[in-house]
Amino acid sequence: MLARMTTEPEQQIGVGTPDAFQRLWTPHRMAYIQGENKPTGPEAGDGCPFCSIPSKSDEDGLIVARGESVYAVLNLYPYNGGHLMVVPYRHVADYTELDDAETAELARLTKQAMVALRVASGAHGFNIGLNQGSAAGAGIAAHLHQHIVPRWGGDTNFMPVIGATKVLPQLLGDTRRMLSDAWPR
Repeated sequence: MLARMTTEPEQQIGVGTPDAFQRLWTPHRMAYIQGENKPTGPEAGDGCPFCSIPSKSDEDGLIVARGESVYAVLNLYPYNGGHLMVVPYRHVADYTELDDAETAELARLTKQAMVALRVASGAHGFNIGLNQGSAAGAGIAAHLHQHIVPRWGGDTNFMPVIGATKVLPQLLGDTRRMLSDAWPR
């Protein structure tokens, strides 16, 4: 329940002409738009975040599960709450560069991610995919990563459709803990 309800819009200095709209600020998106944490080049040593994440603790790196050759991590700029990525430890850009063991483990962790998301959040469906290359929409094209985006019936409401804003109801650290606890062992 909200602490207070008012019929008058709250006025905030610096937001432009006063109107009846409330504003939902999403400043974390500006980091993505400005290319924060993007590699400076195509090599592993060029600041690739997917190469540096595994050296962090699970909590600091937002890692949900670790395998032998791939790991599952929350997306810092999620399309939906619980948006995970399965990423090979090895710095490869293309799906065809994975060896058989990496390919099999990528598939296994993808299945486990789906199970964990169903258990933890009751996901009704998923968008799963690889964006191969910048032309295909890969934000970090030099390091392969598969997206697992949970979906729920009716989750495309007026906020993303009209307001171009996604409301995420949980902090990433809390989401990581919830999914880690639900991960199949």
